[in-house]
Amino acid sequence: MSDLKNQGNGGRKTSHSHLTIKTNPSLVFNRSMTTLTPSSSAAEDKHRNPRSYQRNTSINFFSASKLKGKVRKMCSFFESPKRHPSSSLESPTLSPSQSPTSPPDSPNLWDFSPIRLPGTEDRVVIYFTSLRGIRRTFHDCQSVRMVFRGFRINLDERDVSMDVAYKNELQELFGEDELVTLPQVFIKGKHIGGAEVALNLVEAGELVRMIKGLPFRSLKPCDVCGDMRFIACVNCGGSRKVYDEKKEQTNRCTVCNENGLMRCPLCSS
Repeated sequence: MSDLKNQGNGGRKTSHSHLTIKTNPSLVFNRSMTTLTPSSSAAEDKHRNPRSYQRNTSINFFSASKLKGKVRKMCSFFESPKRHPSSSLESPTLSPSQSPTSPPDSPNLWDFSPIRLPGTEDRVVIYFTSLRGIRRTFHDCQSVRMVFRGFRINLDERDVSMDVAYKNELQELFGEDELVTLPQVFIKGKHIGGAEVALNLVEAGELVRMIKGLPFRSLKPCDVCGDMRFIACVNCGGSRKVYDEKKEQTNRCTVCNENGLMRCPLCSS
């Protein structure tokens, strides 16, 4: 049977050749486009018409070296320029008391504040409210209180919602016709501002310089009020009424405030 096949093919044996494809590992996503070699007539047309293009070689896209170069070029747009080491020697050095945002030996703006709180030069005073009626105001008050509590300095927190005398005192400082918002911060007796000003000073690093020199407070809470600043009235027990035995009638207690509370004699002024 094999002889018959060989005779049918003219006595020639057929052999199948295997095709091998070689890839270049240095190329990524290779895509080639090959064209036929131009003939002599095509070469003449090329000289006559310069717009005609004949490509004899393959074109490779996205090589590994070019891809890395493009990535580095893109990253350079987002990187900040590096300073020369010699430039750091030429820049002037600032003392710890000076701020990079303000010129050296410049007066502070809060030194010219017309609103002063006498008798509080050794502390930080914050007028705030503990009521949650207005969420934004309550959130600002809590944020400012937590910031100053973190410094462990002598802090005097005055809740206007617990004692109307604090509210009247703050209104007298700003004036009767002035609309006062909460919180309000006083450092060393000088008015600083509200929550926005205080938080901006923290971010700029100015607050540390402003509170420098203030005495520190103990981490232990107050033994009398537990850092609540108020206690129940010792005269009326918080009922706001006192019985007069001589006149046999009840009178308004003159020791406590409108809430039946009195300021802590140990930690509150």
